[in-house]
Amino acid sequence: MIPELLRAALVIARRDFTATVLSRAFIFFLIAPLFPILLGGVFGGIGARVAEQASRPVVAVAMSPAEYRSLSAVRDRLSRAIGEDKLVRFKYVERAGDDWRGQARRLLTEPDSNVRAVVYGWFGDPHILGDVRPDDAIVRQVGMMLDDAQMPPLGAPNLKIDRVEGSTANLSQKRALTGQLGQMLLFFLTLLLAGMLLSQVIEEKSNKIIEVIAAAVRIDAMFLGKLFAMLGSSLLGITVWVTAGALAIASLKSGGLAALPVPAVGWPVFLALGFLYFAMNYLLFGAVFLGIGAQASTAREVQTLSMPVTFAQVIIFGLASTAVGSPGSTEALAAAVFPLSSPLVMVAQAAEQPQLWPHLLALAWQALWVGLILWASARIFRRSVLKSGPQRKWWKLGRS
Repeated sequence: MIPELLRAALVIARRDFTATVLSRAFIFFLIAPLFPILLGGVFGGIGARVAEQASRPVVAVAMSPAEYRSLSAVRDRLSRAIGEDKLVRFKYVERAGDDWRGQARRLLTEPDSNVRAVVYGWFGDPHILGDVRPDDAIVRQVGMMLDDAQMPPLGAPNLKIDRVEGSTANLSQKRALTGQLGQMLLFFLTLLLAGMLLSQVIEEKSNKIIEVIAAAVRIDAMFLGKLFAMLGSSLLGITVWVTAGALAIASLKSGGLAALPVPAVGWPVFLALGFLYFAMNYLLFGAVFLGIGAQASTAREVQTLSMPVTFAQVIIFGLASTAVGSPGSTEALAAAVFPLSSPLVMVAQAAEQPQLWPHLLALAWQALWVGLILWASARIFRRSVLKSGPQRKWWKLGRS
C-alpha cells in the first residue's frame, strides 16, 4: 500500500512541479522577494543596533569592598547625568586568594555567565580581563570611572587589558543572535512560500477535475504529491536567491559567513539542519494550509483565509522567539514540543547548544506530525467535499 501511495504521489508531484516551474509567472515569483528582502535588511539592521544598545554588558569587579563602593558611587553619579541605559553594569565578587587572574578567567567561563569582562587588582594597578579592546566602550567607561573613583587621586590609572576571546557571556550572546537570524529567515521564507498551498486545490475543484483525480489516486496521495511539488518549487526558488545572495556578498567582500557569529554546532551542520528544518516547517504549515484551502470553493474564499493564517504564523513565530537566549527554559521546551513552532525553536537551539541528538528526535517528531496532519486533511476533504449531497459542517464530520 505504501509503494502505491508514493507512486501516485510522485505522479501528482511531477505534474504540479512542471506546471509551476515552467510557467512565466514563476519568473516574477523569483524576482518578487527582492524588495521585501531589501526592506527587511534595512529594518533588521536598525533592530540589531537597537538590541545591541539595549543589551548593556555586565562587568564583574574583583577589588576590595571600599574600592568597589567608590567605583559604584562614580557610576551612580554618571547614571544620573547621562542615563542608566548608557552605562555598563557592575557586579561585585569577593576576591579569592591572590590568583586574581585565575579568578577572573573562571568568572568569564562559568556556565550561563552574563559577565563580559572582569576588573581586578587595585586602584594603583587595575586590570580588565575579557573579550575587549582598548577602543571598546566598556574599557573607556571603566577607565574613566577608575580615574574619578581614586581617593586621594593617584593620577590617571594605566588600565591594563588582558584580552580573552570567547567568554561565556559574549559567546552566548553572539550565538543567540545567530539563532535569532536563523529563526527569522525560516519564518520569512515559510511566510512567503507556504501560503501558495491555500489555492492548490481550487483549480481542480473549479474544473471538476477533482472527481477524476480522486477516482484514480487516493486523496492523501494527491495531498502528498501537491505538498512535495510546492516544496520542490520553493527549494528551487531558494537556490536561486541563495546563489544571488552569495554572489552579492562575495562582490561586497563583507566576509560571508565568517562575519556572523559561529553557531554551537558549526556552520556545516547548522546549514544542513537549517535546510531540514525549513523543509519540515514548510511541510507542517503546507499540510495545514492544504487542508484549510481544500475547503474553499472560490479564489475569494482563499483570499479571505490568507489574513488569519498569516496572523497564525506570526503568533507561532512569537512563541518560538521566546526560546532564543534561554534554550533550557520551560517556554523553550513547550515551543519545541508544539509541532508548528518546533522547527523554528530547534534551528535556534542548533546555534546555541552543541548537542545533536535533540535534533534527530525533533525531526522524527515533526515528520510524524506531517503525516498526521495530511491524513486528517485528506479525511476531512473526502467527507466534506467529495461526499455527494449537501456539504457537512466540519464539526459534524466525526459523526456517522
